[in-house]
Amino acid sequence: MANATVPATLVDHYLRLQRRPTVGVGGGARAASADTASARMDGGRLARTYDAGGGGAVPAAAASEGAASGGSGATAVDRFARAHDDASAAGRRALTGRYSALMPATSPGEGQQYAFEVDLDACSGCKSCVAACHAMNGLEDEESWRDVGLLHGGGDAEPVLQHVTTACHHCLDPACMHACPVDAYEKDPATGIVKHLDDQCFGCQYCTLACPYDAPKYSAAKGIVRKCDMCSDRLAEGEAPACVQSCPGEAIRIRVVDADQVVEESETNLFVPGAPEPGITLPTTTYRTARALPRNMIPADYYSVNPTAPHWPLIVMLALTQLSVGAFLVEQVLGLVAPSALMAAIRPLHSASALVFGLLALAVSVLHLGRPQYAYRAVIGLRHSWLSREIVAFGLFAGLAVTYAAWPWAGAHLLSAGGAAPPWLGWTVAGFGVAGIGCSVMVYQFTQKDFWNGWSTGCKFLLTAAVLGLAAAWLSLMVTAAWTESAASAAALERYGPVLCRSLIAAAAFKLVFEAALFRHLAARSTTSLKRTALLMSGALSQTTVARFAAGVVGGIAMPALVLLSGTPAGQDVMLAPFVAMLFVACLAGELLERYLFFAAVASPKMPGGV
Repeated sequence: MANATVPATLVDHYLRLQRRPTVGVGGGARAASADTASARMDGGRLARTYDAGGGGAVPAAAASEGAASGGSGATAVDRFARAHDDASAAGRRALTGRYSALMPATSPGEGQQYAFEVDLDACSGCKSCVAACHAMNGLEDEESWRDVGLLHGGGDAEPVLQHVTTACHHCLDPACMHACPVDAYEKDPATGIVKHLDDQCFGCQYCTLACPYDAPKYSAAKGIVRKCDMCSDRLAEGEAPACVQSCPGEAIRIRVVDADQVVEESETNLFVPGAPEPGITLPTTTYRTARALPRNMIPADYYSVNPTAPHWPLIVMLALTQLSVGAFLVEQVLGLVAPSALMAAIRPLHSASALVFGLLALAVSVLHLGRPQYAYRAVIGLRHSWLSREIVAFGLFAGLAVTYAAWPWAGAHLLSAGGAAPPWLGWTVAGFGVAGIGCSVMVYQFTQKDFWNGWSTGCKFLLTAAVLGLAAAWLSLMVTAAWTESAASAAALERYGPVLCRSLIAAAAFKLVFEAALFRHLAARSTTSLKRTALLMSGALSQTTVARFAAGVVGGIAMPALVLLSGTPAGQDVMLAPFVAMLFVACLAGELLERYLFFAAVASPKMPGGV
């Protein structure tokens, strides 16, 4: 009856799942004994599996007996199960002290922190670490904080397979923490563990884009991001994390590492084949092997390319903010050459429509948040997060744009300016808008994805502002002429309509050529991230790509060219207004599709997968 007093543990839970008939190396069936124990929850956590203050290692006799009973082909699971049964039969707490060898002897000191250490030679890819992490943290069905990938290489004569278990690397310079606009991450000063503060998170998911190792995972049900914290509550009591404790081959350990050594090792750019460069965030996980792995080791999913999440609220927000900024910029530039009387005729409708698009963009952006009621927190990370800076810049842009757009309507009644806004106000609005676009560029440049590099993204965003700003200005000019039927608006349309047409054709053509240049990477011999993007756009996303270029050509080149060929539009030619409206819609649709590809076709780096 002594066994009745031994609490069921995570070990029991693991054995119950793993003890099934298995196939030995020689192909013969080998059945393991059934285990009927079940995992017991104690206060929301699994019961402890060892006593940090006593015990010691499993007796050598018991270990030898376990190995002998299994023969030379005994697996790690067999030996693990035998040791567990022997400890239970003797009335001891199961495997008391077993995990002390997997934990550091001392706590981190100055310039040190906790880190995972993975013995690749001991990892069999059984995914017990994944199951244990999932059970311990109560994760959702599709949620995983620890994953197992596969590397393969070698040649036909001697192929090599290597499993790789990976979780958050608790980096020295965590990108997730720097990117977060609400400071929902903190790096523990004593342990170095990067923790996520669930209560602070508002679900913007920017950290999932910034982390090169795909560690933070978004929970749609909870509206927040969550991630591995190395079972810090267990570590605080001297207990091993769930993944460490569950591994039958003892492939995962917790070690203390020196920060200086992590920095030095990152210089060699050797981490795991196929993984992002360690110099980006300085990951602290150490992967050990006594074997000389072939130089051609690559992840099993190295050649697979799949679209990523498109983030529709961000697609609309980026396109419409750039439309609004572009419209205000075109108005200011046009005001430098056009007579004030002509500008006064078109400014009220044009500035009001540009403002509406800008406010709509900011409203739609809130829909991207998992917890939009906490959107006001977005400015907390202003000192380090480009997302916070983007929100502040566009907030100032919107506030000044409201004043500028309202001036022609209210100025004549409230001020002595006769309804004309001061020139500096319009340029200030445009300036904050350009600053907002610059912050948008840096939001994606910070992720260090090749497709989102600063130069390419900056060109795309500014050219979108030019294309949509010109199309919006031309539409405003046409609608004003048809609506007011004034001589000034008709003169403005006749004089500046052709200029807007030619400028739109030039901007749209340049942007389409710039985007099409990506396909040159298809000829590259190596599978770079940009080649993956080109493969996606020409393969799985080919229909969207064709639609994008078709809309761009029709709205930005063909339709403006038809207007120019038909002759200079006269102010009284109201039949042209619907045609210009369709042109504007085509241009907007093309830019929305381009922004969809911007998100869906990006090749996101991550740790090896394929299992």
